Amino acid sequence: MNNKVIIFSAPSGAGKSTIVNHLLQLHPELEFSISATSRSPRGQERHGVEYYFFTADEFRQMIAEDKFVEYEEVYSGSFYGTLRSEVERIWAKGHVIIFDIDVQGGVNLKKIFGEQALSIFIQAPSVEVLRERLIGRATDTEEAIERRVAKAASEMEFADGKFDHVLINDDLATAKKEAEEVIETFLNK
Repeated sequence: MNNKVIIFSAPSGAGKSTIVNHLLQLHPELEFSISATSRSPRGQERHGVEYYFFTADEFRQMIAEDKFVEYEEVYSGSFYGTLRSEVERIWAKGHVIIFDIDVQGGVNLKKIFGEQALSIFIQAPSVEVLRERLIGRATDTEEAIERRVAKAASEMEFADGKFDHVLINDDLATAKKEAEEVIETFLNK
């Protein structure tokens, strides 16, 4: 079981974080990999809990120092990445890393970790359902929501065929159960 990773990717609003948190409660051997970002915290987010928050300049310096397993500039000046130190920290405990990461990051991580990784793409039933979920969160401006919805539409096309498993989240209880089954099979390999 050592040195395995589970990658969850999805457009914003597909239910990725809800499903990941459910699995973390069921499996003590799974540990969440905290991503680094250059964006500002939203709501009650804290450094070192939901994300490691850095300025764009700090992020660029860390890129230059090769401190990331993978990273990307999602929007101009908005970076996200996986710290090498985070991967090493979790594997040192003998835990399986679980990633909650955007679609491009998920594809990158699968390429890096290969057979050590199970990659799962969570898809909402439609782009319109995603829009409704993002509006219901009330954490973003209307402009940010539309930007996320446009990105989600392209991510759904981009992800086609690039993940080990596609999970359609049209019913949360069913999606959680399906995720549990896929994870169990992978962990017992």
